[in-house]
Amino acid sequence: MARKYDMTKQVVLPFLEQYEEVRTPTTRYQGSKGKLVDWIWKNIKDLDFSKVLDAFGGTGVVGYYLKQKGKRVFYNDYLKSNYWIGLALIENNTIRLSEHDIEKLLTKDSKYNYRSFIADTFKDIYYTDEENQWLDTAVQNIERMEGIYRKALAYYALFQACLVKRPFNLFHRKNLYIRFAEVERTFGNKATWDRPFDEHFIDFIREINYLVYDNGKENRAYNLDVFEIKGDFDLVYIDPPYTSSKGVSVDYKNFYHFLEGLVNYDGWGSMIDRRTINKRFYGDNNPWNNKRTIRKKFKDLFEKFRNSILVISYRFDGIPTIEQIQSDLKLFKKHISVHKFDNYKYVLSNSTTSEVLIIGQ
Repeated sequence: MARKYDMTKQVVLPFLEQYEEVRTPTTRYQGSKGKLVDWIWKNIKDLDFSKVLDAFGGTGVVGYYLKQKGKRVFYNDYLKSNYWIGLALIENNTIRLSEHDIEKLLTKDSKYNYRSFIADTFKDIYYTDEENQWLDTAVQNIERMEGIYRKALAYYALFQACLVKRPFNLFHRKNLYIRFAEVERTFGNKATWDRPFDEHFIDFIREINYLVYDNGKENRAYNLDVFEIKGDFDLVYIDPPYTSSKGVSVDYKNFYHFLEGLVNYDGWGSMIDRRTINKRFYGDNNPWNNKRTIRKKFKDLFEKFRNSILVISYRFDGIPTIEQIQSDLKLFKKHISVHKFDNYKYVLSNSTTSEVLIIGQ
């Protein structure tokens, strides 16, 4: 029996970040700009733009914020799972999930032959046997939904439910045991981990339904290599994967491969590197994760969008350096300003750093 979804219940979620003028989605992803988006807006609000490309959209926080500010937003991310988030938050203006939708998503259809890929493949890796079986059912119910935006809303809720039940909100290692170890904890929330999947799922459906927003514009979401994007934009916001000064990059595909598998359910098995304990994907040699190629990719991107205002988010201690980014940006832009947010602490980091915003006009 499906758990009832109360459509009249007021949305007051303790984990939903809310600001005076705008709302923002829950952000549990590495590198998310959820806590910086007000600061970013403060530094770009006076620029002359109405059509914006969020080139590395990720969680959709920045694009969604700009959507609420009346901008026509084009969201892009190379991860398919993030693309579905972009569809739910950015492209979708009016569609919400109904109580009937929720009941169908949470009910096993006796006439359908469900596969058990997650239960068979990920035993004792990320979730319990019962939870894996629930996920197999939920993702196949989402696949069978009608309407791309309704699917996107359901995927959004499923991703968030998966993340909130994971230690560190990541899939970078096999560590289910952490949820049940009798040790003193300095991180995580065992009550949250132990809470049933369907309860989390319903909460996040309520969240995404609340976040659906119509700004009167035709906004779009893409799942492309950034260099494949066509069109002219007033402003391009660039927030690529970060590579540290030691050459270590943030590999989002490795961190969130499980979510990527959920939206590639039929072909998931062929994407897994079976030599890995945590059943992650094969590497894809992303040039944005390579310390030897990332500076050239920045420069190539500046050239591609040379007719747009360019806004780059990056950390001050990365590869390339802020000075190198400025130098390359000067090849295409006459006026450059640099803004710094000091003492910022990223999720899972024990130290503070400085976030830098570079604007080229």
